[in-house]
Amino acid sequence: MVYSGVLTKMQTEFQNPIQYYLVFKNDFIHVNQLLDKFIEIKYVGEECLSCGLQKDIYRQGFCKSCFFDMPSAGDWIMRPELSTAHLDKEDRDLDYEKKIQLQPHIVYLANSSNVKVGVTRKSQVPTRWIDQGAHEAIEIVEVPNRYLAGITEVALKDYVADKTNWRKMLRNDNADEDLKAWRERLKIHIPEEAKGYFIDYNEETQLHFPVHQYPEKPKSLNLKKEGRYSGKLVGVKGQYFIFEDDTVFNIRANEGLVVEVII
Repeated sequence: MVYSGVLTKMQTEFQNPIQYYLVFKNDFIHVNQLLDKFIEIKYVGEECLSCGLQKDIYRQGFCKSCFFDMPSAGDWIMRPELSTAHLDKEDRDLDYEKKIQLQPHIVYLANSSNVKVGVTRKSQVPTRWIDQGAHEAIEIVEVPNRYLAGITEVALKDYVADKTNWRKMLRNDNADEDLKAWRERLKIHIPEEAKGYFIDYNEETQLHFPVHQYPEKPKSLNLKKEGRYSGKLVGVKGQYFIFEDDTVFNIRANEGLVVEVII
């Protein structure tokens, strides 16, 4: 069976274990059903997720011109503290920025390779944690806009990590943490503007990934350079395929690539 299409990040369902779906324009693959099977992935080309043209992908699945024009690729996406819609100030498209920025946002702690602080829209819980490969997470602040979440994250990352070590995450090289205790320790460092939004009554969320074998020394597949790869799929975690030979393939980092998946 051959499936073909443009890679976008896998869609997920919060179950035990997490359910993964690779979605193409005219078809989809329930990835969990491929575990312990040999699959081949072939590079065909590139297609910008915005303009749909066959152009080199620059970042986040966009060609270079779209990356610097699209409101969904503004600096405030990666740096929420730069959000300005609450001030009625436009970055690239104020209507779009109000739609995204002026909605409830969560500041959270997640444990993937280590305890880290992060920001996501409330509607993206627990999807964001799944995408990061976190096996446990907890909300610590719920605010009405992205700016407040951003400045809270900036304040807290002086005391806790804000990045995931992808190799440790894929090796499952982490220890269980008491995230409620972490939350209490970090409470005093929350900015004054956000202190009233602190959450002190919820529990950790546990996440379980469909992995039959973790890689000892994960090596990242550069599909564009290699052209094709085949191997036995033994796990999915975060947005990564994990293969028996320790090869891992980051679907999210390869958005915009046109591929064939041969099963």
